[in-house]
Amino acid sequence: MMTGNNNKGVAESSEVLNRSSNDIEQKRNSHENKQQSNFHEIQLKKHSHDSTEEKRDSHDTEENRNSHGTEEKTNSNSHDIEEKTNSHENEGKIDSHEGDEPPEKGIITTRSPNAPSPIRKRRGGWKLAILLLANQGLATLAFFGVGVNLVLFLVRVLEQSNAVAANNVSKWTGTVYLFSLVGAFLSDSYWGRYLTCAVFQVFFVMGLGLMSLTSWLFLIHPSGCGDGEKLCNPPSKAGVILFYLSIYLVAFGYGGHQPTIATFGADQFDEADPEQQSSRAVFFSYFYFALNVGCLFSNTILVYYEDHGYWNIGFLVSLGSAVIALLSYLMGSSRYRYIKPCGNPLPRVAQVFVAAARKWHVVPADPDNLYEMEGKESAIKGSRKILHSNEIEFLDKAATITDRDQNEKNPWRLCTVTQVEEAKCVLKLLPIWLCTIIYSVIFTQMASLFVEQGDVMHAQIGNFHIPAASMSAFDICSVLISTGIYRQVLVPLAGRLSGNPKGLSELQRMGIGLIIGMLAMVAAGATEIARLQYVEQGKKVSSLSIFWQIPQYVFVGVSEVFMYVGQLEFFNGEAPDGIKSFGSSLCMASISLGNYVSSMLVAMVMGITARGSDPGWIPNNLNEGHMDRFYFLIAGLTVLDFAFYLYLAKRYKYINLEGPENEEVSQESQDDEVLRSV
Repeated sequence: MMTGNNNKGVAESSEVLNRSSNDIEQKRNSHENKQQSNFHEIQLKKHSHDSTEEKRDSHDTEENRNSHGTEEKTNSNSHDIEEKTNSHENEGKIDSHEGDEPPEKGIITTRSPNAPSPIRKRRGGWKLAILLLANQGLATLAFFGVGVNLVLFLVRVLEQSNAVAANNVSKWTGTVYLFSLVGAFLSDSYWGRYLTCAVFQVFFVMGLGLMSLTSWLFLIHPSGCGDGEKLCNPPSKAGVILFYLSIYLVAFGYGGHQPTIATFGADQFDEADPEQQSSRAVFFSYFYFALNVGCLFSNTILVYYEDHGYWNIGFLVSLGSAVIALLSYLMGSSRYRYIKPCGNPLPRVAQVFVAAARKWHVVPADPDNLYEMEGKESAIKGSRKILHSNEIEFLDKAATITDRDQNEKNPWRLCTVTQVEEAKCVLKLLPIWLCTIIYSVIFTQMASLFVEQGDVMHAQIGNFHIPAASMSAFDICSVLISTGIYRQVLVPLAGRLSGNPKGLSELQRMGIGLIIGMLAMVAAGATEIARLQYVEQGKKVSSLSIFWQIPQYVFVGVSEVFMYVGQLEFFNGEAPDGIKSFGSSLCMASISLGNYVSSMLVAMVMGITARGSDPGWIPNNLNEGHMDRFYFLIAGLTVLDFAFYLYLAKRYKYINLEGPENEEVSQESQDDEVLRSV
């Protein structure tokens, strides 16, 4: 009975809507195309609604018929058409709210008459973001299960010296984050975020598998060696080669995965929705929180087993965690929110510089007269337009229209304002990014010199020996605690005082991170001075407790919350739509160069200080050196870096985007292909 009434209501609604449409055509000739498109869209969608929706529409139409005259029916139904059009356009947008049903297959929507071909939308939201956070935590557990104790593995198993092992770890860690640029490039240009994450995680799993197999077959002999007391057999050449191949496969996989998974997680929230925009900002804090939760397990439990010679167990646990991370990632494939890649940015940026150089003697036109695409569509596929800025005005020549450009539209002579502003954004971000490298030098000491320092300190509690690498658990705990304090206490307090809902701007947070990082180096230097004072003649290990390292680890952890979370938000937010993953990768690339700079500093310091009978600042026997001076050197460089950073941050102008984020997003065909292949 209900079905019959609904069908009758639908038929009556259709009759009224047809008559209304004809009246509207006569009265509003200027909007004919738009209303005809809306009318057809309603007709197509009407059959996909459930019975409740049909009943409501039918009831509304009956009321309009009974309570209004012919003229009023036309106006009322015209209003209904506009309301339902807006309703259906909202339904066509990507649904990122929990509990909503995804759009049905086959339903298509258009954003405007000039929009690209209709595509099917998918949804994101916090449920999918949490799945990606879990993926990040598991992948980080797997990575640091290898990386946190790598310096001791090189010393105890591969029989390398302290300085050589520290340099090799710095180079390897630098390579990890250097590969983040490769992942970001492929993600932004060709593959998209989803496919890039999937492929690099496969490489990550392959590297961990090869490393576990190599250590078991070639390196850990006899069983249980490498615990600091039991010596391993000299490593074979084949074993060393396979081991280095495996750890660099790990570097390639994890490095390419990191910036892309951060951006892909942020993609699950729609910037056009104010509520989701705030969730997008919070996501980066939780992203770093998840990273440190993974670190906590690897830096405590796994480190303990590895430090006691159970290297194979530690590597196998890392492998299992990476496999679970990959499977959990693939579980959400049908529900993720996808953003199309915007094409290779390198030619776009190069065109701006070439066009500006070819118009060297041309005076830049006024901002209103610069070349730009008409309408809302940008010349960069999938990107919003970027409004003109008054910085680096030389590049405006690339968008200045000359007589020759009137006859010939050559992209190497004439670029759009959006294209020019994209190049400007890259140039503006680079100086800020360079200032973060010294902080990364501070950060990388936790995986090298902090561990070597702790390894020669008193680490016994009764019969229990504390692994030096496990002291980084204090860094992780300080990150977790500081993240909560920052989000729940500092942000509301600073927001009330400054009027900024974010509390502190990203640039302010990064500056605070630099200062706290400098304090960490001062604390590390003070600890080393005290350690040397408690060294007994003829003994390698100082009687000073390893817990004196806690302040330096805590300072580093607190500084990370300000520096690295601020970096993720800043570079991702300031990067144009076409290079979002590149923005996230700048944070990783900063860590990469920080490791290389740290390695270079160690080499330079040892080259200058280790002369004649002087063993230098960082000798094999740390009791004969002065590692404290190296820590104070880094602190001094940080002070100089902060002064330069302060100068740049005060003059930085934020990007100005036009309109909401491009809504035309979908899972691309190559995403389905990689799922089938995996």
